Amino acid sequence: MKESSHFVHKYLRSSKRFPHIWCAGCGIGIFMQALIRVIDKIGYSKDEVVLVSGIGCSSRLPVYVDFNTLHATHGRALTFATGVKLANPRLKVITIMGDGDAASIGGNHLIHAARRNVEIVSFVINNQVYGMTGGQSSPTTPYGLKTTSAPYGNLEAPFDISRLVEAAGAVFVGRTTVYHTPQLERLIEKSLKKDGFSMVEVLAQCVTYSGRWMGLASPVEMMAWQRDNAITVEKAAEMNETELAGKVVIGVLVDRERPIYDKEYGKLAREKLKV
Repeated sequence: MKESSHFVHKYLRSSKRFPHIWCAGCGIGIFMQALIRVIDKIGYSKDEVVLVSGIGCSSRLPVYVDFNTLHATHGRALTFATGVKLANPRLKVITIMGDGDAASIGGNHLIHAARRNVEIVSFVINNQVYGMTGGQSSPTTPYGLKTTSAPYGNLEAPFDISRLVEAAGAVFVGRTTVYHTPQLERLIEKSLKKDGFSMVEVLAQCVTYSGRWMGLASPVEMMAWQRDNAITVEKAAEMNETELAGKVVIGVLVDRERPIYDKEYGKLAREKLKV
């Protein structure tokens, strides 16, 4: 098979932006290919998809794909994405963020985008560390883990990003890992087809930093950890708090309906402002 005959290559800017920036064994590439497969399956055209990102390892993803893309400032992906969606509601607007980008400097924007229920699909690639800038603690770094900014161990409790977004009002929330690729693709598809603000948290390995500090020296070991410590929503419902300690609950966490901000805004503009 010639390289150009594979469907993935029609979505990649392979002649311009490769080799990519990600470390060998990084999980972001697995997510990127899953996203491309789902977009191809649904049948979106390149012109109707907009990928917006902030700053970080995962935020480099839009650089490599041939859609409408916007590489914004740190933590501000959702503000730019909101503007794009309100300006042209027909576009499928997707944000790609890391755990530091989304939940630290971007945390306030994440909360309020979910609260407003703007129709944006958000993917938070959670590798539990600031990978691009040297391995500092992020809002999802496990308690006690040593990092470059916490050499004696992280003293802060980590955010549960998915539950945070659920409480803020997101209509669809899912969580999975890059090991669980079939489930990852199902959640991507569900989120893309959902009306309103949806978010999928994707646990991905960072072998260079968090894996080394966790005592997991290879991507295989880190993905084995994902396999062995992920619990489905259905199974988790049968377990107590002690049994769930240290586990990651994966699957559809929230699926509900609420008024959608951009649709309500459009209706207001037509009825009151005669736009």
